[in-house]
Amino acid sequence: MVQSMSLVGLDVHASQTHAAVLDTATGELRGVRLRMPPTAVAEFLATLPGPVRAVYEAGPTGFGLARAAIDRGVDVRVVAAGRVPRASGDRVKTDRRDAERLARLLAAGELRFAFVPTIADERFRDLIRAIEDCRGDLMRSRHRLSKFLLRRDVRWIGPGSAWTTRHMNWLRARRFDDVCSQATFVDYLAAVELLVGRRAALIAALEQAIPDSSHAATIARLRCFRGIDTLSAAGLCAEIGDWTRFRPKQLSGFLGIVPSEHTSADKRRQGSITKAGPVHADCSSRPPTTTVTTPRSVTRSADDSTAKTPGSSRSPGAPNAACTSAGRSSPASAASPPASSRSPAPASSPPSAGRPPPSAEPIPRQPPREPVLPGRAREHRASRSSRRAVREPAMGNHRPFGGGARL
Repeated sequence: MVQSMSLVGLDVHASQTHAAVLDTATGELRGVRLRMPPTAVAEFLATLPGPVRAVYEAGPTGFGLARAAIDRGVDVRVVAAGRVPRASGDRVKTDRRDAERLARLLAAGELRFAFVPTIADERFRDLIRAIEDCRGDLMRSRHRLSKFLLRRDVRWIGPGSAWTTRHMNWLRARRFDDVCSQATFVDYLAAVELLVGRRAALIAALEQAIPDSSHAATIARLRCFRGIDTLSAAGLCAEIGDWTRFRPKQLSGFLGIVPSEHTSADKRRQGSITKAGPVHADCSSRPPTTTVTTPRSVTRSADDSTAKTPGSSRSPGAPNAACTSAGRSSPASAASPPASSRSPAPASSPPSAGRPPPSAEPIPRQPPREPVLPGRAREHRASRSSRRAVREPAMGNHRPFGGGARL
């Protein structure tokens, strides 16, 4: 006897939900309209016969239904709206048809599910997205103001770049004779200053939230890579969530940093990277600059008694104390080596990784190599270059193209 199982496709809205229930034993598909908030749908799913598995598209209602159903022991999953297969000729879209499509695709195994973060991780991700949205609004406001001044032939000719403190003071001192231009300029400038203050407040909140979040150690490790600082590392952690659910190739595809490909028969054509990952975790568009200062609780080692050595200030991409001590079980005082006078290499490993221990004996100097005469082929050249160098005789100080070496 085949065990009955209920597969449910849900089209969730703020005030009502359409459910399509598919019985795997009989093949019966019935629709139900539920006039209730999304979190209350979990009680309806718990009353269905047999094991229940439901799915709904991610939307403005969030993950509240999935979390409420998991607490009641019901398997509810979330699928991205862009991952749902749709026929090109389908021009009819209703809530009932969307729910039935999800139920049939769930039975066929044609759905790829999204990651459901915890409440703390979702709050952390909302803060990261708020910072990114504020930065985008600030860029647009600056463009409006700069193009307005350009149309009025007002140009910044002072020292330094634009949007510095000196440039902002210069903007505040500008005046226009007509009322229209003055009102427009004041509004544009006020928008820029307001967004700068909002960005500073959000970044300060991020600095306070990182040490208490579950991504503190991962953010410290990611900052060891060149071009990744606190904001970029926090954005990656917020969008990826659980790093253990990816293999390296899967992670590259999720972030959109793999080349696009069109392969048919014996022809294979690869293009630029797809950039199909999350917008707030776009690694291809982030400039390699320092955006957010690292909180002290993240960059400092676990042992507060360790004194800070000279030359330990971190440049973008250089290792710091958190890179070498994060994730180690040994004490921080024994894990972090003393800083040297040389600037650390831009790598994700400690400065001493892969290097031999220092020796007290002086390293003997090697004798200088003999200069290679013009026309003589190098030993590491290919056979083609060697034959060409032998065939063409040396001509004093004139070196033939492609052969010989520079004196």
